[in-house]
Amino acid sequence: MNQQRKRLIHISRCRGLTRRSIRKILHQDPTLIQIYSMSPTDICKQFSLPMKNATLFYQDLHNLGIIKQLNVDLITFKTITILDENYPRVLNTIKDAPLVLYAVGDLSLLSITPALSVIGTRNPSNDAMKKVEHIVKPLVEEQWTIVSGMAKGIDSYAHLVSLRSNGKTIAVLGGGFHHIYPKQNLPLFHQIAKTGLIISEYAPDQPPAKYHFPERNRIISGLSFGTLVIEATERSGTLITVDQALDQGREVYAVPGSPLMAQTKGCHQLIQDGAKLVIEATDIKEDWNRIKNYQATFIDEV
Repeated sequence: MNQQRKRLIHISRCRGLTRRSIRKILHQDPTLIQIYSMSPTDICKQFSLPMKNATLFYQDLHNLGIIKQLNVDLITFKTITILDENYPRVLNTIKDAPLVLYAVGDLSLLSITPALSVIGTRNPSNDAMKKVEHIVKPLVEEQWTIVSGMAKGIDSYAHLVSLRSNGKTIAVLGGGFHHIYPKQNLPLFHQIAKTGLIISEYAPDQPPAKYHFPERNRIISGLSFGTLVIEATERSGTLITVDQALDQGREVYAVPGSPLMAQTKGCHQLIQDGAKLVIEATDIKEDWNRIKNYQATFIDEV
């Protein structure tokens, strides 16, 4: 294995650093060799870190237990780093792109287009699965890749519809592979691993944390040309992913429903704010075809 990328994976596992700090280290020392010979004081001064953080980082950097576990994980799981040629091009364009991704399954799905993110509430209505089947299934049958977060509710429905239609799906997790959340989705995890792809920017032994889920949303939206919201309440966490999609210049779609249902209020608000109302799969396909034709024309002109 390329030692530079291995050092990046190692550094990303150490406490005391943010992704921004790691990027700063990469910028100043692209080989990531010098950092291993620096003292906590040197690290504190050179990278403008609080002494407490620099000390934690130094301790983990020289912790043989972390290095041993890293070597085991690199054998057990696939990894992609931002230094690799096969790093997803679509993620390279987003703010705060993940530095390291752990993966189980078919990595080729990261480069297949079109890909659509399908998201929504964890507490869906009785009609939610029918909505997913009505809109998402025709796309899956045309070889679209469906991206979601393997959460309860709409996320799970999106993955299941893809699997049942022999399609391809990508799940982006908010924790490591040894801590599948929710636990009830462990069978779904194994199903996706067989024919689809599961990725996480968190080390396999890292349990999910509340702040991980908003973080992973930028990857869900970043992997797709657009994000489809099936159902969302007025203050749904789903809307965080929508904000990420908009910030990344991605398309946003929303499915309307009864104004009497709490699960549709978020979708109606999105439509009022400019999201495209979706009733049929063709409403999304026509946008993709327009974007694809524009890209082809642009390339020909260049």
